[in-house]
Amino acid sequence: MIKDEKLKRWFADADDNKNCELTKILGVEYAHIILDSQDDLYLTSYGLPFMEHLMPENFWLDKEWIKKNSQKLSGTSSIYKVCTKCIKGKDKDTVIKWNRMGQDIPAAQDLVGSGHAAFNSPFEEFSLVVELRNVLFRSREKIPLQKPLAIYVPAKNIELSRLGRKEYLMKELISSHRDVELDMHRSYAMIYEWIKGVDAIEALNAEKIKEEDVRRLTLKGEEKLNHNGFSIRDRKPHHVIVRPRPGGEPVKDKKGEYIFGLVDYELLERLPAREKKVKTFRRRDYLKRQKDRFIRDKKIYHPHLAHMNIFGADHIYGHVESTKGRLWVVGNDPFLFDYFLPERWENTPRTRISRYGRIYYTLSKDNIHIVWKFSNVGQQPDMDPFKDDEKLILQYGFNSPFEEVAIALELSRKGIPTIYPRAIYMAGNETETARMIADESRYESHSKILSPDGKPVLERNREYITIWGYWNGPDDKLAYKDGDYYEGVDTLRAYREGIITKEQYIAFLNMAKERLAKVNFRDLNLRGNHLLLSIDSKGNFVKSKEEKPELRISNFEFLQRMKGLTNE
Repeated sequence: MIKDEKLKRWFADADDNKNCELTKILGVEYAHIILDSQDDLYLTSYGLPFMEHLMPENFWLDKEWIKKNSQKLSGTSSIYKVCTKCIKGKDKDTVIKWNRMGQDIPAAQDLVGSGHAAFNSPFEEFSLVVELRNVLFRSREKIPLQKPLAIYVPAKNIELSRLGRKEYLMKELISSHRDVELDMHRSYAMIYEWIKGVDAIEALNAEKIKEEDVRRLTLKGEEKLNHNGFSIRDRKPHHVIVRPRPGGEPVKDKKGEYIFGLVDYELLERLPAREKKVKTFRRRDYLKRQKDRFIRDKKIYHPHLAHMNIFGADHIYGHVESTKGRLWVVGNDPFLFDYFLPERWENTPRTRISRYGRIYYTLSKDNIHIVWKFSNVGQQPDMDPFKDDEKLILQYGFNSPFEEVAIALELSRKGIPTIYPRAIYMAGNETETARMIADESRYESHSKILSPDGKPVLERNREYITIWGYWNGPDDKLAYKDGDYYEGVDTLRAYREGIITKEQYIAFLNMAKERLAKVNFRDLNLRGNHLLLSIDSKGNFVKSKEEKPELRISNFEFLQRMKGLTNE
């Protein structure tokens, strides 16, 4: 979900936006432009006002211009001060730094801190710089930082050896950047705004400050970063910028201390406490939004997100740029969309929680407990056509993910507790289903349900994953206080572990049948592991208003509405 109004207005006013899009990568919002040369330019909201200046032909591709208007800066990396061409009476001083992701770090043994260090990718670096700028803005530590303007990616492929990259390091980075496709054979230039001044070593050499000032400023810069939850692993005086007065003396504050800024963020990182704080904030925001997810927000959505109502269930719909897939997030809150992008949960450590289906539990990158399950839609159930009860299942077939979500929400509205449906994800890659085991019924019944881009919501030869909240308590309870969790135990497991008796187990199954029948539903394949009992932190069953153990429906594959299912 794009929040920046400047980017939204630019996109809405663009005469021809065929080759541009609004996108969010690692929390930073960009206007992504594909140039005629097939070069990529990612403009931040800081860079957008200088879009014409930052077109490659106006600062980098004109070799004669570069010779006269650029200066190689000190350091081990390829970094230049470049003045752009004059556009509409103005030019722009920038710093262009070619990113060193995937390269070995020179003198890595001299780095500050412990543990493995690696050069940030351009998108990681911009993400951390934007976050640090926001943190410093709210704190008392006023340290000038460079504004990240744009990332420029020439289309030309270059051999890894020439780029100095290690293939295994690049593969690690590529796998961690699911919201953008990094190319190990392309160069990435980060464009920053120039901070006026000179670095501490230049000021020392000009005899404007003393050696003890250099040491103090370098340490003070790191202390201020640490105080705000960050660190730069390669702490150097060259990264400290002071601003000389006309006479050459650096500017001081009211206390007589030198005012200084910090540059060079390729080894900027969060400290562990800050990392934990960020995850905690994201989780709290998520829990609050889930509680209110069905409240309809009348504000304008991200241009690439849209509201859909499928079988009476509200969704926020959009494309997943990283995988070329599609995503439907349950509810009306567009800010929940980012939490369910596959890069947030697909590659986190997972545990298979079913013997019979591809169902997994994971803790997402945002510290959110979820269960994701591959849908069996389009396949024939493995049932015997000569047994009456199994014949009914064969005739009915597997519910689609959209039917499962709609049924779960309807049952909940009618007073029957269920686990919470969170999202539906359609993978970008195509699959093949053998004709002998294919069930076309859902594709036919869903054929007229189209997304805003005109595509059917249910496509053949695509894998669908339903994402559910891992049951540990009601949304309202967790939004109020994140803790004192419930444990969900299915009735079959509860019987096997001696938590309930055989008589109680049978009674729970009969109770579920009766409750479903009262609201015109039935489970064609009701089993004990389709029903969850909740146990509180004291080891007691959570009870319903009738003072009976609360039963919560957790499987919707063969739940059938007795009066049929129509798209509302």
